[in-house]
Amino acid sequence: MKEREKFGSRLGFILVSAGCAIGIGNVWKFPYITGIYGGAAFILMYLVFLVALGLPIMVCEFTVGRGSRMGMGKALDTLEPKGTKWHRMKWISIFGSFLLMMFYTMVGGWMLKYAFMEATGTFVGLDGKAVEGVFGDMLTNPGTLTFWAIVAIVISFGACGFGLEKGIEKVTKVMMIALLLLMIALAVNSAFLPNAAAGIKFYLVPDFGEVAKKGFGNAVFAAMSQAFFTLSIGIGSMEIFGSYLDRKKRITGEAVNIVLLDTFVALMAGFIIIPVCFAYGVEPGSGPSLLFITLPTLFNNMAGGRIWGTLFFIFMSFAALSTIIAVFEEILAFFMDIGGWSRKKAVGVNFVLITVLSLPAILGFNVLSGIQPLGEGSNIMDMEDFLVSSNLLPLGSLVFVLFCVRKNGWGFENFLKEANKGEGIKFPHWIRLYMQYILPLIVVIIYLKGYYDMFSGKSTAVFVSWMCFAVLLLFVIFGVSIFTGRKKTGKVK
Repeated sequence: MKEREKFGSRLGFILVSAGCAIGIGNVWKFPYITGIYGGAAFILMYLVFLVALGLPIMVCEFTVGRGSRMGMGKALDTLEPKGTKWHRMKWISIFGSFLLMMFYTMVGGWMLKYAFMEATGTFVGLDGKAVEGVFGDMLTNPGTLTFWAIVAIVISFGACGFGLEKGIEKVTKVMMIALLLLMIALAVNSAFLPNAAAGIKFYLVPDFGEVAKKGFGNAVFAAMSQAFFTLSIGIGSMEIFGSYLDRKKRITGEAVNIVLLDTFVALMAGFIIIPVCFAYGVEPGSGPSLLFITLPTLFNNMAGGRIWGTLFFIFMSFAALSTIIAVFEEILAFFMDIGGWSRKKAVGVNFVLITVLSLPAILGFNVLSGIQPLGEGSNIMDMEDFLVSSNLLPLGSLVFVLFCVRKNGWGFENFLKEANKGEGIKFPHWIRLYMQYILPLIVVIIYLKGYYDMFSGKSTAVFVSWMCFAVLLLFVIFGVSIFTGRKKTGKVK
């Protein structure tokens, strides 16, 4: 059997895994969510939930990968006790990876297109209305969207095609180091803008009065959700890199490093964007339009703005591409592990497959804009995002946690033994009860709240139907975890 690929260095593993976690959500959503819920007070809550939620689930995912030496195509089959059905849950990861790439490649293309437009001076001399028109024109042009999505796909599969160490690790290292340097340069520039001090104060000094205005419960849930979703956990995109990891270091220490790097990028994104908002009188909680309409307008009116705008969207492109590369690797590993395919064959087939599967989201903004699957005003991308973010990520995370703690799964002792091989921070034994009962409960709450937020404004019949569907999926997950096979602990491979 062909020997499993391994990372060339520990730094490579940390940067590649962090690259997967660091995505558009860090540098786009985090700053405006922080703006909505009162700045620093929200950040404090976010950090608490990041440790309580994201870290233990990430440890589970990495440990399943390292313990099995397989991607999600065979990981659960390898570790589960004989006669159990946990392996059926692998389809959450596989479908989730494909669904995410069906729209994320397009969004990665948006970033590349905006970097190109900033560099070539497309926005020079345009007012806010005209900048908004540029974004609208881009969305209504299927040829433009398809071209830039394919550029993102080619770059990402190109990195994957050279293998783990010579391709993914090498390319992502360069991207991540460049991303961090760009962030520092952009943050320093923002700090010297007029009235930037007010923005920095808003960002660093907690004001729980502001939180109270928005509703403390809403802020807590927003912090919980952002901490959960920011790390890209639940669909195996972290698990695959655990499968390439050696046993020199304990998993917890590596996961902590990745969480810290992911958090650093999110916080720095706020240092870039929020002072800009205060400098030019823009509401920092203005939502998704902040990235594609407000910021290009601000760069257009800023000294040296064309340069800073170009650097900003290159930085955004790197954030998107690092995630795409990581998820592509999870997809490729499925075909290589299950079908025994060569990496070259897996890349060729999936290049065509992902390109074709990306078309519905692209066409949903123009040719297929009449299709509104989640109600009036929605589009195909909204549906794909909902299926991934509000379904497969939380359900997949639930599977990882339950599989690692239940006796009829891998079993907590086997999980702990694998997680604590090597040197570094130990994963504590005392956390077992928390992981068995409290952590799954929090994930379930996040999952059901996602459905509530999506369908609470619909008719009673629609709302009840979708909530029943959500509960049914939970019954399936818990049914497998409680009733599958014999209650016998699996073996560490």
